[in-house]
Amino acid sequence: MTVGDILSASVPMVRTLGITYLETTAERAVLSLPDRAEYHNHLGGPHAGAMFTLAESASGAIVVAAFGDQMARAVPLPVTTEMSFKKVAMGELTATAVLGRPAAEVVAELDEGKRPEFPVAVEIRRADGAVTSEMSVVWTLRPNR
Repeated sequence: MTVGDILSASVPMVRTLGITYLETTAERAVLSLPDRAEYHNHLGGPHAGAMFTLAESASGAIVVAAFGDQMARAVPLPVTTEMSFKKVAMGELTATAVLGRPAAEVVAELDEGKRPEFPVAVEIRRADGAVTSEMSVVWTLRPNR
């Protein structure tokens, strides 16, 4: 199973919104949100809640791809999230997430008994390529004790 398969199976909201995992690697995660009228806002585009879920799901996908081999000893948890809206979102959207620190550096801190934190940056784009919003998520790997 791919990271996308695992997350689609284990996160009901992903299935509810019809989010698709296009790419999930330790370097980048790319997800798409279909254009569905039942999730539109007053402007006729995706509701901010759907966009938040898309971006947060992209950040989670890269965390699972980068640190899935650490799950037996640590649980990934979001610490803080900030989202900025840049342009009106319309139609199908694509979110791209990237890690803000090298995974090996994060794992080294975990090996030292620390609870590492690391940022994930996400951009959401319309089909025309315009960035509609940006999300910054700080994640941690909480060691199992």
